[in-house]
Amino acid sequence: MKNEFLKELIWRGLINDCTDFEALDELMETGSITLYCGFDPTADSLHIGSLLPILMLKRFQLMGHKPLPLVGGATGLIGDPTGRSAERQVNSQDIVISWSESIKHQLSQFLDFNNKSNGAELVNNYDWTGHVSMIEFLRDWGKHFNLNYMLAKESVCSRLEHGMTFTEFSYSILQGMDFKHLYETKQCVLQIGGSDQWGNITSGLEAIRKTIGHEAKAVGLTMPLVTKSDGTKFGKTAGGAIWLDRAKTTPYEMYQFFINTADDDVIQLLKYYTFLTKEEIEEIEENFKAAPHQRLAQKTLAKEVVTLVHGVTAYEQALKITAALFAGDIKRLTPDEIEVGFKDVPSVELSEALNLVDALVVAKIASSKREAREFINNQSISINGEKVTDLAYLVAKQQAIAGKFTVIRRGKKKYFLIKHV
Repeated sequence: MKNEFLKELIWRGLINDCTDFEALDELMETGSITLYCGFDPTADSLHIGSLLPILMLKRFQLMGHKPLPLVGGATGLIGDPTGRSAERQVNSQDIVISWSESIKHQLSQFLDFNNKSNGAELVNNYDWTGHVSMIEFLRDWGKHFNLNYMLAKESVCSRLEHGMTFTEFSYSILQGMDFKHLYETKQCVLQIGGSDQWGNITSGLEAIRKTIGHEAKAVGLTMPLVTKSDGTKFGKTAGGAIWLDRAKTTPYEMYQFFINTADDDVIQLLKYYTFLTKEEIEEIEENFKAAPHQRLAQKTLAKEVVTLVHGVTAYEQALKITAALFAGDIKRLTPDEIEVGFKDVPSVELSEALNLVDALVVAKIASSKREAREFINNQSISINGEKVTDLAYLVAKQQAIAGKFTVIRRGKKKYFLIKHV
């Protein structure tokens, strides 16, 4: 292999499979290529699982190649069956259009759309498939896809036992139409996607081969699906997916997700999700192995990803909230930071001042006044970071942080939030 960039992708573990390594190597050695990756609008935000292919497009762009991020305005209307035991919920065209716009905005955070030589170009497959009639679809496209060939695909085989609709079955053909269209109109020679997209990617190559001929130079490349060392899916928490939209997953929550990465996973994730060099990652790995308790690898991973997705200021705020909560120095936080840091703790609204004993019962921190008094007398209660032993202490708006929040901690780790209204 001649191309140094491809060698780096292999070192990072970013290539799961490729339909023709030799052809891709030659294409990239001769100059800039155009590549695409599809993102179906199945929600109003992409998630951390989508970040790997986004960053893959970015890596190619930084090396002088032209990325075409594709928003699946058409395929998003029918749903990709890959890896699902049930057919995806079908959404209205208005919702899909709205979600497509949100995804378009998110992609612009990572890719350079203004570079004159290899600026990213957003494409939407609804533009070339939305007008295709059923007769045209069957006549011009269906005839190129042998039924036995399609049934042999893993994404289809895995679903046949549970049942599969024709709508889902046709998804692979639609994706094949995408690759062929972009090959002809944008000189796009490479499609990338997760390893679960292998069947759909090869459908595109089949469409190109059947309609243009064997001389057409087009390649498919897949990335690994990111899993943790225990085999479970990466990017999920008890609260759900880790989203790229800060309104759905705050920078602090994203920071906490990555800072808690298992030791066995963290070096590989540094290779996947950061632009640190091979030498930098190897040095981090060496220091991490020597002193794992210092969690240098996790701290670096969390810093790099949060900064990449949300910026330096958001990372610094996440760091500030983390430090304040660890030290119990709640008064350092602004009201906005308190809302972020205590988003998921039990909370209650209070419209009047209450003595501490009653407040603990109302907030369900104590089950009774007797238990509340025991907590206070045992020095188990902290208000806004300070121990309180006065049974007559008044929980009121006047003592609240910015007149809005009273943060109560019981013991070392159990937090509760009172919102003064």
